[in-house]
Amino acid sequence: MKTEHHGINQERAVSTLGGWGMLALLLLLLFGGIGLIIHSAIAGSHGEFPLGIFLTAVFLELCSAFITAGFFTLQPNQACVLILFGAYKGTERADGFHWTNPFNKRIKMSLRARNLNGDKLKVNDKTGNPIEIAAVVVWRVQDTAQATFDVQDYDNYVRIQSESAVRHLANTYAYDHGELNEITLRSGVEEVSKALRAELQERLATAGVAVDEARLTHLAYASEIAGVMLRRQQAEAVIAARQKIVHGAVSMVEMALRELAEKQVIQLDEERKAAMVSNLLVVLCSESEVHPVINAGTLYP
Repeated sequence: MKTEHHGINQERAVSTLGGWGMLALLLLLLFGGIGLIIHSAIAGSHGEFPLGIFLTAVFLELCSAFITAGFFTLQPNQACVLILFGAYKGTERADGFHWTNPFNKRIKMSLRARNLNGDKLKVNDKTGNPIEIAAVVVWRVQDTAQATFDVQDYDNYVRIQSESAVRHLANTYAYDHGELNEITLRSGVEEVSKALRAELQERLATAGVAVDEARLTHLAYASEIAGVMLRRQQAEAVIAARQKIVHGAVSMVEMALRELAEKQVIQLDEERKAAMVSNLLVVLCSESEVHPVINAGTLYP
């Protein structure tokens, strides 16, 4: 079985004729042909009809009609792909008034930057949690030949490949609970955006498309686990806050014992130190207001 390998098309620049010069030639042929027709009619009314002059006039009019079909205009950041009988002849990128062979098929294409605002997708992240994710992609046509001949519909190609890249990105990173120093979708915004842009550029290079920017516009847990994950985040926030409170309380107790010992305010044995540490930790770590109890006696029976 023979397999055909199709090569990648590359854009070639082509310079078409200026439209204003061809417009002047068109007017010359048009009015020249009209003048000859009038001359033939007048000459025929006075004698023998000048067939040769009349045929010349008809030829000039046909030439003017042929020239008329070759005019086209281009705006800034617009290109025109020229195809003659199925063969690619080149791309005109210069804006203005142009003329080309009327037999050339002309495909105009915008080179301006475009926004693709992707739909919200429900996918699983690296850890298997269902999430909702969406991205915006800023792209533009870079190679008109590839965009025209190497893909069927480059607009649809960009949309489908962008969706596929976003799905793959979500499967590659965890939402927000990765391993130590691991980049996640929520914490590594810049890194994730760069990774998405690089993957999109690789995917869309076949269509001659350049990706200027790619960023996530929506990121959230799927509705079926959003409540559970919210409680998990709240519990983690409480644990983190408790860790800071305990760390601060231990530091304050250590400082208090050190200051008492250095200034010899009171001599404490190990049991009295343990009691003081316990009381200070209760005061410093308690969420409610603490009411101290004054011991008027002694710690020992």
